[in-house]
Amino acid sequence: MVVEGRDDVDVVSRACDALIIPTHGFGITKETWELIEKAYKEKGIIILTDPDFSGEEIRKKITARFPDAVQAYLPREKAIRPSDGDIGVENARPEDVIMAIEKAHGVSSVDKGEQGEPVTMDLLIQLGLAGGEGSSEKRGRAGALLGTGYGNTKSFLNKLNRFGITRDQLIEAVEKGNI
Repeated sequence: MVVEGRDDVDVVSRACDALIIPTHGFGITKETWELIEKAYKEKGIIILTDPDFSGEEIRKKITARFPDAVQAYLPREKAIRPSDGDIGVENARPEDVIMAIEKAHGVSSVDKGEQGEPVTMDLLIQLGLAGGEGSSEKRGRAGALLGTGYGNTKSFLNKLNRFGITRDQLIEAVEKGNI
């Protein structure tokens, strides 16, 4: 599991028994890259970064090198420290980390014919997840239910299709979550 910092290692280690590699932010050292690569080649990696801009940038940087990494997303509301609004994995409860790991997604390798209908921009608009009032909040709620994390309309659509989430699965999540 790849996380951002030492405090993230603490909370994730309370949630699961796994090798946890901290990046220590953007300045990922050569040694850390080598450790991540070794884990990736041997068993695969799960990336769990903070649900903020910096976390997404670190995730992109790691995913660029390791495109088949599994992506775990912690919903923003589960990562906020109430006392000061700080956002980070280190603020989550172990059970929320477990939920994020259980909902983690890898890049879909399922044949498109077997997968079902992909999600389209038209469907996002139909479901109120794009182009309307409150669509950003609705995408956040849908992303939390589906384990894809938040994204603007374009990145949310890309994540859904990259992870093999079908039209029917999205509709079911929207209905289940009263979104």
